[in-house]
Amino acid sequence: MKKIQIQSELDVYDDLSELPKDAHELMLAAFDARDAAYAPYSQFHVGAAILLDNGEVIKGNNQENAAYPSGLCAERTAIYYAGANYPNAVIKMMAISAKAKNKETLTPIPPCGSCRQAIAEYEVKQKQPIEIFFMGERGSVFKSDSLQNLLPLLFTQEYL
Repeated sequence: MKKIQIQSELDVYDDLSELPKDAHELMLAAFDARDAAYAPYSQFHVGAAILLDNGEVIKGNNQENAAYPSGLCAERTAIYYAGANYPNAVIKMMAISAKAKNKETLTPIPPCGSCRQAIAEYEVKQKQPIEIFFMGERGSVFKSDSLQNLLPLLFTQEYL
């Protein structure tokens, strides 16, 4: 037996003002999406914004449902919309922000496991990494240069 070590590297910005201009603008779009989320059950609002190589910005937010499995996360709402409407566009960057109604959210909130897998699919499809910026409602912003930093052992079509 042997052990392997897997490491991830993220950039940490102290706050929104430190972001590059394009990432800052994209995070503001994620805020807009977050504030329009439909989350009557969890009271946890998440917004995602995607920048495509054609300059389009796609927004998505979490959509809850009384039949809980029927809801959808913000990241998948945005990425599936982009894939359906701009199938040949390259996703350059994604910004994500989350805000709880019952308490202040200062910790950067990464995509859930299902969203990581969905983002990974598009990263593999386009053969190009997607920069991912994520944060709470305010405070620090984490940046990953690729989804592989968040999900290092990707499950891809190679296994099928």
